[in-house]
Amino acid sequence: MTAAPAFHIHGARVLRPGGWDDGPIGVEDGLLTEGRPGRALDLSGYWLLPGIVDPHGDGFERHLAPRRGALRDLGDGLAMAEAELAVNGITTGVLAQFFSWEGGMRSPDFATRLVEAHGQMRPTLDLRLQLRLETHLLADFDRAARLVEDHAIPYLVFNDHIPHAALEKGRKPPRLTGQALKSGRSPEAHLALLQDLHARSPEVPNAIAALVERLAPRGTRFGSHDDASAADRRHWRALGAKIAEFPETADAAAEAAAAGEPIVLGAPNVVRGSSHAGKVSARDLVAAGHCTALASDYHYPAPRQAALALAEEIGIAPAWALVSSGPAQLLGLTDRGQLAPGLRADMIALDPATGRVAATFAAGRPAWLSPQIATRLL
Repeated sequence: MTAAPAFHIHGARVLRPGGWDDGPIGVEDGLLTEGRPGRALDLSGYWLLPGIVDPHGDGFERHLAPRRGALRDLGDGLAMAEAELAVNGITTGVLAQFFSWEGGMRSPDFATRLVEAHGQMRPTLDLRLQLRLETHLLADFDRAARLVEDHAIPYLVFNDHIPHAALEKGRKPPRLTGQALKSGRSPEAHLALLQDLHARSPEVPNAIAALVERLAPRGTRFGSHDDASAADRRHWRALGAKIAEFPETADAAAEAAAAGEPIVLGAPNVVRGSSHAGKVSARDLVAAGHCTALASDYHYPAPRQAALALAEEIGIAPAWALVSSGPAQLLGLTDRGQLAPGLRADMIALDPATGRVAATFAAGRPAWLSPQIATRLL
């Protein structure tokens, strides 16, 4: 990749750690500087904000399989996903890939293909991986661990999508036929698999603890998904999963907050004003101070939209921190999340009149330029 150009921006309203500033900001060797290096770029009329750090997003799936069998080159799909992230001001994106019994794009085989395709990319953005491991897929735990080890995947989250309540009562789970067809199994085979996995529930905690013990020395981060209660959060904490992703109740979020644990909430929940699944409102949790980071979840425009919506209630600096410095800290990335000298030049120009991204720079390189900004450069 060619070296990032040296340039400086003037005329914009810059959101720095201390608040708004109208002074120029420079970029040299991919880092922010106080000087005025290189050519000048006039961004008068725009806001300059830290690039969005998205700690969990699976919207990339739409680019990898728009229709069954329509796309065989995952590299092309990832390139298109990167473009969508850039258009929405995301300069660091975590691609949340399932490793599950559910089959299809959530299968271990697809996860392996995706991870290998990711390793061949040369992205402008910082695109990272998260493995979403189904807790009862015990026979494949070693395969998942080797994937994390061989490809240095820094973030592993535990999911449990088995319909335990129905299986415990001997009932056929809802949506069984559709899920079976999606996985490539007959309904009978799919039900038998679910029953077998459910029966192994007593083995799961020890298997997870052993997996965490194996991967923790590598610096892997661990989280749980959809904690439904404070007891759930304590359970996962005891197993070593210290990040609470998308807690479903105020009690679960409060338990995480009391322990000083990072809490990831869905930005689409904030935009909607409520959970699409009838769970706790992310806006209520933000108001309670129980949010470290907002994630795109399934919709890449949502972090920007959510932060701007919250800015009307709590101010732009604390709202934007939920999509920049907060998630950067959660991921252990101390070199980004703010516009300060010496940090990565990850930043976006935002049109305050529309709330849309006009330009995205990742480590000082243009990743997206609107026609209006491109015209200024030309």
